[in-house]
Amino acid sequence: MSVPSDGSLLIAEVEASLTVADTIEAYYDEFSAQTVNRTNPSREDRIVLAEILVNYYTAVETLFLRVSQAFENNLDTARWHADLLDKMTLHIEGVRPQLISDQTRDALRELMRFRHFKRYYLEFDYDWDKLQFLEKKFNQTRPVVRTEVTRFLDQLRNSG
Repeated sequence: MSVPSDGSLLIAEVEASLTVADTIEAYYDEFSAQTVNRTNPSREDRIVLAEILVNYYTAVETLFLRVSQAFENNLDTARWHADLLDKMTLHIEGVRPQLISDQTRDALRELMRFRHFKRYYLEFDYDWDKLQFLEKKFNQTRPVVRTEVTRFLDQLRNSG
């Protein structure tokens, strides 16, 4: 593997993105435990949950973008968000290890799609069933993202 000359900078940027994700996750845990009425959520609960999901995905995507920029920086401009997510599943021989599994990509893709929806179709009365589906994906994926990114960082550190 060819770690970029600024490998320590990449590691620091990835760690900074993980810290942001940790902050979002901690807020979600607090919010979920104390605020959300699961049977009859308020409009505010729906809005906050939607924002948490979008912010989490954005933090993870920023991490992926830093990796892409450090190693290959070759994204399809027409669909770069989806392309970036797909490329993080690739092991590029002699360049970089795989960052996330196909299963993690598939779960994160749901959050990416919701972020796109939320960005272009402004509304406040989010479908609670859809939010619960996305929340389930978020909760299934967040420990796996942490594990896979930590593995990736370990591989970077050990190759330098």
